[in-house]
Amino acid sequence: MGRLKDLRKYVNKELNKMEDEDKRISAVSHLYGVSLAATMIAKKRGLDPELASMAGMLHDLHAYKTGSYDDHAHKGAELARKILGKLELTDEAETDIICSAIYHHDDKKNTDSPMDEVLKDADVIHHCMNDLSKEIKEKEQVRYDKLCEEFGM
Repeated sequence: MGRLKDLRKYVNKELNKMEDEDKRISAVSHLYGVSLAATMIAKKRGLDPELASMAGMLHDLHAYKTGSYDDHAHKGAELARKILGKLELTDEAETDIICSAIYHHDDKKNTDSPMDEVLKDADVIHHCMNDLSKEIKEKEQVRYDKLCEEFGM
């Protein structure tokens, strides 16, 4: 099995522990949606699409496991490091790239490393395009506008 497939299998098992079906479906939709968007953005920008996809699969897992978004990006990076170490899917440098992206993904107004930016942008794409009836959050508007320009939308 490929390492992304192995990671998805692990994440699926964790999400299946969620008792609330609506929250579980939302979590699956979001993690897979961000993962796919991250893959596409990374590929377009010449970055590693597999690492981007892995970051997308893990970026909000802590929040879904605990039910809390309190400092979820930083706590999520810690959880991701533990998971990647346990599964032995990445080397130390790859783990650092993935965990940095997760650590910074909630800070949409700052610019960080290229892979950090991929995950932030993928998260914004999913937030803004998953439900077009919702208003775009103020903290995501500038980033969303830049993404629309980058992708000719």
